[in-house]
Amino acid sequence: MKGFAVYPSPFGYLEIGYEGGSIVCMERTEKRREGGTPTELTERANKQLSEYFAGKRKAFDFPYRLTGTPFQRKVWAALEAIPYGETRTYKDIAQAIGNEKATRAVGMANNRNPIPIVVPCHRVVGTNGNLVGYAYGLAMKKALLELEQKNKGVEL
Repeated sequence: MKGFAVYPSPFGYLEIGYEGGSIVCMERTEKRREGGTPTELTERANKQLSEYFAGKRKAFDFPYRLTGTPFQRKVWAALEAIPYGETRTYKDIAQAIGNEKATRAVGMANNRNPIPIVVPCHRVVGTNGNLVGYAYGLAMKKALLELEQKNKGVEL
């Protein structure tokens, strides 16, 4: 990561990392880290995230780059295909990438997702529909899913 900027969000602070002309990571933190430098790119990403949190945006169009193993990139591509307001199970994702026995590995790839929310790992639930496994905590996962359910049929 070449640089970062920190912004407040409904869930604490979001640290948005960038390199070149792309967002490369995003982390939620309780405390604001000093030393960040906002750029036009991080401002654009933050604006879109703020619109999402306000229920006024369903998709993101700022440039980002995902770095991971070939398996992780396959999982993340499957996550990006989950429509706003919908969920899939870990097994669904494993099947979508052609490896139905890889449900645990799918969970680990979700945990390593460098740009949560934008790459919507919060839309993946347990086989029985229960909320399980979100790096930022189940309360945030539940809030994001409820936000999307509330706005699913609304034109934004």
